[in-house]
Amino acid sequence: MPEIEAHITGTVWKIEVAVGDTVSDGDTVVILESMKMEMPVEAEDDGTVKEIRCEEGQSVSEGGKVRLDEPAEAVARLTISRPEARNALDHDVLGAIAEAMPTLDRGIEVRCVVLTGEGRAFSAGYDIAGIPEDSFETDAEALVAHPFSAALDAVSAHPWPVLAAINGHALGGGLELALTADLRICARGAKLGMPPAKLGLIYGHTGLRRFIETIGVPRTKELFLTGRNLAAERAEEIGLVHEVVDDDVVEDASVELAAEIAGNAPLSMKGNKHAIDTLAATPVLTEQQERELIELRESCFRSRDFREGIAAFAEKRKPRWRGE
Repeated sequence: MPEIEAHITGTVWKIEVAVGDTVSDGDTVVILESMKMEMPVEAEDDGTVKEIRCEEGQSVSEGGKVRLDEPAEAVARLTISRPEARNALDHDVLGAIAEAMPTLDRGIEVRCVVLTGEGRAFSAGYDIAGIPEDSFETDAEALVAHPFSAALDAVSAHPWPVLAAINGHALGGGLELALTADLRICARGAKLGMPPAKLGLIYGHTGLRRFIETIGVPRTKELFLTGRNLAAERAEEIGLVHEVVDDDVVEDASVELAAEIAGNAPLSMKGNKHAIDTLAATPVLTEQQERELIELRESCFRSRDFREGIAAFAEKRKPRWRGE
């Protein structure tokens, strides 16, 4: 029996079959949250279910262009799966990322999210190659204006730490996607660059702001005015990535780092990320913002996790976090 792929991006609401079940052509196998009974995913042939590659609550995309798995405790990983197109970002990929990120806010069940790519590239950026010439202007702008910004906003707004595992080249919009993550670990053989100057593109101001906030004005100008691709070591020097590892260990290293992050106190991680993001976005706090951050800090002293952390430290054991 052939593999059955989703034909629309969505979140799995209900799985109607189990491994070993006999199904016929047209039988419902999966129902997506957004469609309920209106457009289920159906079997495309007669046969027996050998494997189920999704679970209820998981985000899936058309053709499986974004995969979700959990490689370690409290760690979720989203993998862009378009290796034949160097993981270029099209509507399906961007829509899947935008929909998946909010579903990964599950309390302490998922405390770190990894973004990566399949194959030899993290992402080659916007998928503009397939846009027809007669509609290029409107379609290209539409790709950048909505699904791209929605996906990046979903990543940057995620309340838990996000780690970009840059397994290969990250170019254009692919590099900006990596930049929305809190931390970036990069394969030594990867090249990172922004090609707008070589394509005749004026980059969006929100994207430029992300680069300025990360590497400063001079380095942002270097990237966008020269159009050069940077080696991973150079990217680490200017703060574009946080760590460089050998190509063959980037997957294991990213999972190990994500697991280390996920093992920290949930309230501390979530609270510190919120405070850092607030301070970065608003150098001069309003009275309300300052009061909120003070209350946030004070709340940790009333938490069970703070007492558990102190006790675990004194007893030299691993803390048992509850997120409360």
